[in-house]
Amino acid sequence: QVQLKESGGGSVQAGGSLRLSCTVSGEDPNKYRMAWFRQFPGKQREGVAAIDSGHRKTYAAAVKGRFTISKDSTKTILYLQMNKLEPEDSATCDCAADPDVDIDLVVSLVGPVGMRHWGQGTLVTVSS
Repeated sequence: QVQLKESGGGSVQAGGSLRLSCTVSGEDPNKYRMAWFRQFPGKQREGVAAIDSGHRKTYAAAVKGRFTISKDSTKTILYLQMNKLEPEDSATCDCAADPDVDIDLVVSLVGPVGMRHWGQGTLVTVSS
């Protein structure tokens, strides 16, 4: 099965940028739709951005225009470029993969929405 490993989290001041990476291994990444989630303390995970096996992308309203999801040319690395970060963006961020998930539901519903494969998470801290 597919394995996912995130990197790139850290601390940044408000207004700054971070780029998260998620390395995909173990299976053909073209089989999977992928997404970034974040989880605030005491809250359920929520989808931030998702991308299908082609190029269609979806974003949560809270991050649209500030965050960009993308894949490298080999499709083995998933990125989340986060710009204009705010303290309210501080969260643990995970990448996730699933062959069948509806990427519109990923960013409109709260919770894991049936994603079957997850990374271990990376912490993003934004200070004011």
